[in-house]
Amino acid sequence: MTHTMRTILLTLLFAIPFEQVMVAKDEFTPAERQQISIETPGLFSRSNAFQVDFGTLSDAGYSFPLPVGKVEATDGGTDLEIVTSSGDAVKAMFDGTVRLSRSLAAYGNVIVVRHDNGLETVYGRNAQNLVKVGQKVKAGQTIAIVGGHGKRVCCLFSIMVNGAKINPETLIDTRSHRLRKQMVVFRKAGAHVSLAVSRKETVPEFSLDPSSVEDDPFLTSATFKLDLEQIGSTHWAYPLPGAHVISDYGGRRGHSGVDIKTRPNDEIVAAFDGIVTRSCRYAGYGNCIVIRHAYGFETLYGHQSKNLVRVGQKVKAGEVIGLTGRTGRATTEHLHFETLFKGRRFNPAILFNHAKRSLQAATLTLRRGGGISSKKKAG
Repeated sequence: MTHTMRTILLTLLFAIPFEQVMVAKDEFTPAERQQISIETPGLFSRSNAFQVDFGTLSDAGYSFPLPVGKVEATDGGTDLEIVTSSGDAVKAMFDGTVRLSRSLAAYGNVIVVRHDNGLETVYGRNAQNLVKVGQKVKAGQTIAIVGGHGKRVCCLFSIMVNGAKINPETLIDTRSHRLRKQMVVFRKAGAHVSLAVSRKETVPEFSLDPSSVEDDPFLTSATFKLDLEQIGSTHWAYPLPGAHVISDYGGRRGHSGVDIKTRPNDEIVAAFDGIVTRSCRYAGYGNCIVIRHAYGFETLYGHQSKNLVRVGQKVKAGEVIGLTGRTGRATTEHLHFETLFKGRRFNPAILFNHAKRSLQAATLTLRRGGGISSKKKAG
C-alpha cells in the first residue's frame, strides 16, 4: 500500500444514515497476523461508508489504553506516546478480537486489536503481551504490561481504519482521556477513506471562574445543584496528569487532602479556572498555592519545589502553576491536593475520579452553610 493510499483525508460530510459494521473475527490470514497496516477485509463490502455512534457507548465500552498515563509526545499527529510507570497495565480501548500479537523491529512487542465497530488499535513497545491472536477482549481488559524504549516507560498507541492511521484526537480528548461522544462517518472513495464528524458532541462551556458568575445562587436559595458534567472540558483539569494516589483523603489520622505522585519537578496544573489567593510558604504545606473558584470553592496545592503563579493572578484550568517537590512536611516529592467549599475541606474524590483522572459523573448539592453532598449518575 502506498503512502498516498494510507493517507486519511479529514473532511466534513453531511450526516447520512450508513449502517454500522461488525468485522471482528476469530480467524485471520497469515498477512493479517504479521502486518500492522493492512486493509480490513469486508469493511466496505456492503457499502462505501459506515458510521460509528460513540455517543451511545456506555462507560464500560471504552477505556483509555493507560488510564494513569500522560500523553507527552506525538509523531505526525497519528501516534500517541503515553508515558506512565513501570509495570502498569495496558488496556484494550473497545471490545474486539486480537489480530496481531508479536514482536516487530519498529514497535517491539506489539498488539493490534480489531474492534467490532470497524476500527483497529495498536499498542506498541510492550514489556510483555498477555493476549494471543484470535482472543476476544473487552474494553478495559488488560492486554499487556507497559514497556518503553531506553529509560522512558511508555506505550506507543495509534488508531487505524482500513490499515491507515487517523488522528486519535478526532475520537478522544488526550488531556482528560475522555471519549468524544459524537457520530463519526467513514467513507471509502477510491484509494482513500475520509472521516467526518456528522454529529458533534455538545460540550457546555460552564466554568467555575468566579468572574463568570454574575449572581450568587445562595442569595435566593439555601441549596444549589451543580452538575459536574456541565463543566466544559476546557474548564477543568486533573491537577497532576498521569499521577497515582499514595495517600487517600481521611486516612492517615484524618488526612486533609489527597497525596498524588509522579516524579520530582513535574508540572502541576490548575484544576479549574480561578484566581490565586495564596502563593507562598505556608506551615507544613511548604510552598503552597490556593485558588479561589466560583460558588465558594477553593483548591489547595502543597509541597511544591517552586510556585509559578502570584497572588491575584487569574489562571485557566490546565495552566501550569507549580512543580512537584517535598517542601514543608513531606518525605517524598508529590502533590498534596485539597478541595474546600465555604472554607470547609471535603474529599477531592467527590469532584475527581482519581483512577480515570476525570470529573465524576455526578450532581452536587451545595448548601449555603457549607454542606456538600453528591449523587452519582447511573451507568
